[in-house]
Amino acid sequence: MTGNSFDPKDLERRMEGAFTVLKSEFAGLRTGRASASMLDPITVDVYGSSMPLNQVANISVPESRMLSVQVWDKGQVNAVEKAIRESGLGLNPMIDGQNVRIPIPELNEERRAELVKVAGKYGEQAKIAVRNVRRDGMEALKAMEKDGEIGKDLHHEHGETVQKLTDKTIKDIDEALQHKEKEIMQV
Repeated sequence: MTGNSFDPKDLERRMEGAFTVLKSEFAGLRTGRASASMLDPITVDVYGSSMPLNQVANISVPESRMLSVQVWDKGQVNAVEKAIRESGLGLNPMIDGQNVRIPIPELNEERRAELVKVAGKYGEQAKIAVRNVRRDGMEALKAMEKDGEIGKDLHHEHGETVQKLTDKTIKDIDEALQHKEKEIMQV
């Protein structure tokens, strides 16, 4: 056997990983109440790289409609504020010394529609990740057949397995997205 390998368990794990990331992003899309996990998807450009917000600051919930982000390095306060403002979550952070205060807006119809768009964007990113895993699996199978490691029949059989896995994961993503949209739109 050469360097090509086909591991359906690895493909499944990677597709599940994309779905897990989506679920954590959805957890950040809260509906009206402040939650520290709202800020989980946010990354900040600091020290020459992009880091998760929770690795450069403490996030707390001092009251039900307010988040507080205590930035560890006061030289990074503006970068944190900018990342939150540009996150697409519709938040309007205010700098207060080394702290960034974030009032959570009431969920009016416009805000709900914005959150549904953000959820849709997260769903599409997850589907792209799943399709990339599918492509990797299919390319490995093609290379294995070309190198004589597997025959046409086995290539076809494994290809069907990859497609079924892809279809199942995309269906799970669509269902999670529908559920989240319904949750956001409930008044």
